[in-house]
Amino acid sequence: MIGRFLTELRAGRIVGVRTAEGRVLVPPLEYDPATGDPVTDEYVEVGPAGTVTASAWVQEPRPEHPLDRPFAWALIRLDGADTTLVHAVDAGDPKALRPGARVWPVWRERREGGITDIACFRPEVTMIVSPVRPEYRIQAGGALRTFLEGVRRGVFLGGRCATCAKVYVPFRASCPECGTRIAEQVELPDTGTITTFAINNLPDPRAPEVPFVSAYILLDGADIPMIALVGGVPAHEVRQGMRVRAEWVPESERTLSMANVRWFTPTGEEDAELS
Repeated sequence: MIGRFLTELRAGRIVGVRTAEGRVLVPPLEYDPATGDPVTDEYVEVGPAGTVTASAWVQEPRPEHPLDRPFAWALIRLDGADTTLVHAVDAGDPKALRPGARVWPVWRERREGGITDIACFRPEVTMIVSPVRPEYRIQAGGALRTFLEGVRRGVFLGGRCATCAKVYVPFRASCPECGTRIAEQVELPDTGTITTFAINNLPDPRAPEVPFVSAYILLDGADIPMIALVGGVPAHEVRQGMRVRAEWVPESERTLSMANVRWFTPTGEEDAELS
């Protein structure tokens, strides 16, 4: 029995033997371990792939182990077999070897008719991790494009609701309060008042320095504030009610982007009273 099994291994095949009840034993045995009856003389080629039913991870291999790197001893039920075969699995990570994992044998080039003719088993590749770095170009449309086209010209465009008369900036197509469609555009000045702010201590490529301030700024004539950076003033001197003005990049450098506004800087006026 064992001689036939090892001979087949030398040929690059794995065989089992069929019992009188039809089960296939791998490795082959002379007697059915379940009944004690002699097996048949029918040899059955199985695998070569199989399914892991249980495993034990070896983090620090010993000199006598088959691999010189962390691996697992596993019980493998080869396809077509009814029993399991113990062998080493080169999984790389114990998480890759849960029960039910599919594995394939790695055959040695020079085989001598021994169980070590199978160098090890390796997990079946069902997923490949490939680093991907997609780049997107998003084109603004509708109300946002209208607003950004104004920013490229150096002005802030808001929308006045015909029902509630509130002015919203950035420009939007409908009133968030009453739902009325907004058709009237309002050109707003580039000055406003800080309503609230936050001091940030993490670097940001858009910020003038660290720490920097991001603030909600209520533009003159608007009814809702917009968020922007604040520069030209130490972070600890920024306060609610501070009057600020937009600092624009040169007209030749402007694009369809809020990057046209570097940040808002203090105007030097007295603080405004916030209601």
